[in-house]
Amino acid sequence: MAHSYEESIKLVYKGLALLAVVTLIEVFFSLMGKGHVISGLEDVSWLAYVIGLVLIVLSLYKAYFIIYEFMHMRYEVKGLALSVLLPTVLLVWAIIAFFQEGTAWKQRRQQIEDKNMEQVEEVKKDDLQGLLNDGIIIEFKG
Repeated sequence: MAHSYEESIKLVYKGLALLAVVTLIEVFFSLMGKGHVISGLEDVSWLAYVIGLVLIVLSLYKAYFIIYEFMHMRYEVKGLALSVLLPTVLLVWAIIAFFQEGTAWKQRRQQIEDKNMEQVEEVKKDDLQGLLNDGIIIEFKG
């Protein structure tokens, strides 16, 4: 779909205006969630989840618009567009998985440090006689 230069300039300005409006809405919701617009809202726990969801949806819309309009993905064949979007979805999934794994490590950090501080009892060589290690009987002669 070919546009004249003047039409292209108008489309760019419309796109920039749309992105600016969506960004202002995001900033408004962020300030509202922190209690700067209406004081006391920062104490409402469920509202933080709603605002987070709104911010995620608006950010995804902006990403969609930028990719499809400014990167001209709208005018490509469907297979090419999907070949770009699928790795992006996998990248987002990987980031979420890494954050989840990092949180699990953080929660277990104190447990790991406690285990490292435990003193290991010394075991006498006589106690080790006759232990089976990978199918081999270990005998110590002292």
